[in-house]
Amino acid sequence: MPGSGTDSTKPWVAGGPLVILVEPQLGENIGSAARAMGNFGLDRLRLVNPREGWPNEKARVFSAGADRILEGVAVYPDLRAALADVKYAIAATARERGMAKPVMGADGAAEEARAHLAAGEEVALVFGRERTGLYTEEVSLCDAILTLPVNPAFASLNLGTCVAVTAYEWSKAASEGALPFAPPDKSPLADKGDLFAFFAHLEGALDEAGFFRSAEKQPSTTRNIRNIFHRLGLTRQDLATLHGVITSLVEGREGREARKVENNARAAARAAGKAATKAPPKP
Repeated sequence: MPGSGTDSTKPWVAGGPLVILVEPQLGENIGSAARAMGNFGLDRLRLVNPREGWPNEKARVFSAGADRILEGVAVYPDLRAALADVKYAIAATARERGMAKPVMGADGAAEEARAHLAAGEEVALVFGRERTGLYTEEVSLCDAILTLPVNPAFASLNLGTCVAVTAYEWSKAASEGALPFAPPDKSPLADKGDLFAFFAHLEGALDEAGFFRSAEKQPSTTRNIRNIFHRLGLTRQDLATLHGVITSLVEGREGREARKVENNARAAARAAGKAATKAPPKP
C-alpha cells in the first residue's frame, strides 16, 4: 500500500543498526515502526515476544508498503536471545535508571552506532513496551541509554514515533546531513552595467507615466527605488524578467490608448451616420 513519495524505481536504502521491539502490544505500532525504519534507511527488525503473535495483518497495513522489512522480521522469546550476537546495544528509555551508563540523545546514539558499525560490530537500538517501556533488568543488558528531551510531564512517546525520531537521526548521520534534493542553480548575479541599464529602462517608463510628480523630489525618489533593487541581489534572469514586465506595461498602456482613440473614432462615425439618417430631406 504505497503512499505519497513512494518510488519503486529508486534503490532501497538499507543497512544500519538493528531495531529491537520488546514485547510490542499492537500490530499497528509494529507497522508504524517498520514504516519509519523504511523512511530512514533501516531495514532489520527483531521482535521480542509480540503480544498478538507474528505475523500480524495490522502491522502489514500500518507499514504502508514497508513489506520487505516485515518479511525479514526475526522473533525471539526474550531480549537476551535477541541480543546474543550484538556487540553494542542502546536502550531507549524516558526514565533515569540509576545506572552508570552513557546517556545520549538520538543524534548521539546515531553517531555512536555509526562508529561501532564502522568497526565491524553489530549494533542494536532497543525499544520497550508501549505501556511500561523497558524493564530495568532489560536496560541493564544494554551498553548505553538513549533518551529524548520530551515534556517531563508527558514523556510517554508512541512506539512508532520514538523509532521514527531515532531513525531520522541515524539517516542524518549516515548521509552526513545531505538532503535528497537542492534548489536549482541560480542565474549569475547581475553586474552593475546590467543593473544600470535596468534602472534607465524603469526610470524612463516611470517618467513617461507621470510617476515623478515633483521635480524637487525626483532625485531622492529615484535613489529610494534604486536602493530597493540593490538590496535584492538580482540575477541576470531577474533583470530580464523585470525588463519584460516594464515593456509589457508600457506597450499595454499604449495599446489601450490606441484602442481608446480608435473606439472613440468609431463611436463618432456611428453617431454621425445616425444623425444623417434622421435629418429631414432637403426641399
